[in-house]
Amino acid sequence: MTSLVNLLRRINDRIAIAVGLVLLACVVFTLIEIIARRLGGSLGGVDEISGYVMAITTSWGISYALTEQAHVRIDLLRQRLVPLGRAIFDILSLICLSGTAIVVAWRGWGVLEKTLSTGARANTPLETPLWIPQTLWWAGWVWFALSASILLVSVLVKFLASDYKSVDAIAGARGEA
Repeated sequence: MTSLVNLLRRINDRIAIAVGLVLLACVVFTLIEIIARRLGGSLGGVDEISGYVMAITTSWGISYALTEQAHVRIDLLRQRLVPLGRAIFDILSLICLSGTAIVVAWRGWGVLEKTLSTGARANTPLETPLWIPQTLWWAGWVWFALSASILLVSVLVKFLASDYKSVDAIAGARGEA
């Protein structure tokens, strides 16, 4: 299980780099638009594309935050518990996170499926086929659901082996003293 968690972390590291590069490209695109407007022109569609980029990069970036233990948690009570209690809280938090990710991915498919069946396009000058950004957004949520589920199974295996230190290493709160 540890090698699977490490593989997941390496994959999410690469995804985070890709997300960063996409965001950087979006910044460059926006800067070009600002300069073009100052010169009396416009590329058009920068705001629409930026919105898609934000949704897509967020859905993919949350998996990186998960494997880096960077999600915000309120751990006032958890900090005061013995390792067994902390492990139980970590498992509960991963169950909730996995469940939420699975529901969003499942419900997101319904949105994407409807878009695919109707051939919906954005009501903008670009008339973007909505299946393109929705597919990328939905895939990020599926990856997040998969990542959270892998971590949950890994943590449950470590918990059943009474390896609470490994549970903390995989799913504990970061930055705790």
